[in-house]
Amino acid sequence: MHRLAIYDMDRTITRAGTWTPFLLHTLEGRQRWRVALLPLAVLLAAGYAGKLYSRGRLKELTHRLMLGRTVPAETLKTLSHRFAERTLEKGVFADALKQIEADRAEGRTLVLATASYRFYAAEIAARLGFDHVIATDSKLSEAGALLPRIDGENCYGPGKLRMIESWYAAQGLRREDTQVRFYSDHVSDAPVFEWADEPVAVNAHTPLRLLAKARGWRILDWAA
Repeated sequence: MHRLAIYDMDRTITRAGTWTPFLLHTLEGRQRWRVALLPLAVLLAAGYAGKLYSRGRLKELTHRLMLGRTVPAETLKTLSHRFAERTLEKGVFADALKQIEADRAEGRTLVLATASYRFYAAEIAARLGFDHVIATDSKLSEAGALLPRIDGENCYGPGKLRMIESWYAAQGLRREDTQVRFYSDHVSDAPVFEWADEPVAVNAHTPLRLLAKARGWRILDWAA
């Protein structure tokens, strides 16, 4: 039996969401004039709240607005590296780090499954010692520059489960041969919670907390 521990990232391992902080981080040393565009980003978020477009499309629009048409590969690598270092300095739950180490000590394969973009999520995962990353991928130009388009699915909601299942197939794993412990803070991950053998609601917002209580799932609060 292959044992896995699959973790969501934003607000499960990290204390807050990471996409907006990443965008703000990029403005510190690059194209600072884009700070003036932040009110437009707020309007885009309002459009998503009004169901004018999907969450994935919102990410593409804010990406284009705040990062521009392209980001050279080396620039992206530097930005992602620095953001990961900053996030790990004071942006993660100490209890999450302890749980990751406990799962590793149990011999579990550590998998990060996050709606965040791979280009920075993979940097964070590597520093935390994860074995695999399932995340939202981005399209690249012929020269390898980052484009403001999602490649494939946004790793969110039912899409996250589909991407985990695709990863299973690529790894040659069968669901019946694995035991899965899954951690997340948000009810959007309900499809993965239902699929997992051991669902763990972490720092759950009210909808997930109610669902977890109804289903009898374990609930943890990582305040440290």
